[in-house]
Parts: sequence; C-alpha cells; structure tokens
Amino acid sequence: MNQQFTLLKKAVEVFHSYGIMLNGARKNDHFIQNLNMDPVFVNGLIFELEFQLKVYLQEEMLQRACTPKELIALFLEMPQSN
Repeated sequence: MNQQFTLLKKAVEVFHSYGIMLNGARKNDHFIQNLNMDPVFVNGLIFELEFQLKVYLQEEMLQRACTPKELIALFLEMPQSN
C-alpha cells in the first residue's frame, strides 16, 4: 500500500509538470480531445511516467489509456519488477 502511494505521488508530480491537474472531473478528460495535447506530448508524458516510476508498459497496453485516470491505473496494476 505504501509503495502504491509513493508511485501515485510521483505520477501526480509528473502530470502537474505537464500542466494536467487531476482534481475532480479533469482526471477523466481525454488527452487529445479534451486536454488538446499533441500526440508527441502524450508520448513524452508516458516516457516521463515510465522513467520516474521505473515501470515500462507494453505498446498494446498504452492504446487503452486515453485519460490520466486510465494511465495511472495501468501503472499501478503493473508489477514493479518488470
């Protein structure tokens, strides 16, 4: 539980560095459609999350993460030893 809290705290910091606030309904906003992010910046966000959290996601898994909430859920469900 404590490890998940640490990961969540780091993830929130990365999202904040990209100007994405995770308060309220904003966590359910689509990266491209609602947050108006360029796909290059979405890839940069994912790279930064992988680097900070030391968890690497497979390309197939990333296709189903279109919102900050979905992306964080993917990182939290991954085993930390990959």
